[in-house]
Amino acid sequence: MKRFWTDVAIDADRVVTLDGRPVRTPGRVPLALPTDALAEAVAAEWRAVGETIDPRAMPVTGLANAAIDRIAPDPRAFAAGLAAYGGSDLLCYRALSPDDLVARQRAAWDPWLDWARARYDVHLETTAGIVHRAQPPATLARLAEAVGALDAFRLAALSPVVTITGSLVLALALVEHAGDPDTLWAAAHVDEDWQAELWGEDALATAARANKRAEYDAAVRVLAALD
Repeated sequence: MKRFWTDVAIDADRVVTLDGRPVRTPGRVPLALPTDALAEAVAAEWRAVGETIDPRAMPVTGLANAAIDRIAPDPRAFAAGLAAYGGSDLLCYRALSPDDLVARQRAAWDPWLDWARARYDVHLETTAGIVHRAQPPATLARLAEAVGALDAFRLAALSPVVTITGSLVLALALVEHAGDPDTLWAAAHVDEDWQAELWGEDALATAARANKRAEYDAAVRVLAALD
């Protein structure tokens, strides 16, 4: 679609407008944002549009659309889907060898498991290898409760972080500002970074990682704008 507007503004209800007309989600609902900061972040993406609209260059708008159209109608069901990642969290599956990788995982991941234990009063089982290790039902219930307490916009931001990192614990730490985004990103990529050091970087993998980092950073911007 070609750009058809000149002015981008935000009305009194925090709806982003184009030449005075409200931007609408794919579900045809006015794009109303819960905070001034998030409304400005969405408006900035619309101001930055060139001759044609490229949704890939508007990730914050995309997350806002998802919050309104996909999540808000049934946030409990969406939260339950994300909470299920707690049963197979990346941080709980450790390498058997070599010793260097084992040590890196321990150094990067143990502090976040300790944080989750202290924050949510849960016990997370760890294992070596890829065979599934069930988590205690009480742990899964508490993590599900934490996810279920989030609003639709925070759930929208949490979703790509969980899927990109493979860790519900790291995603919750990001939502709760328990760690800075770069530290949490690095923790999620210990294995990948170790492989790159050992075998060198692959161009396709590097490009894929850059795309994931862009999605991750968009989620970080949304979370920051909600506070």
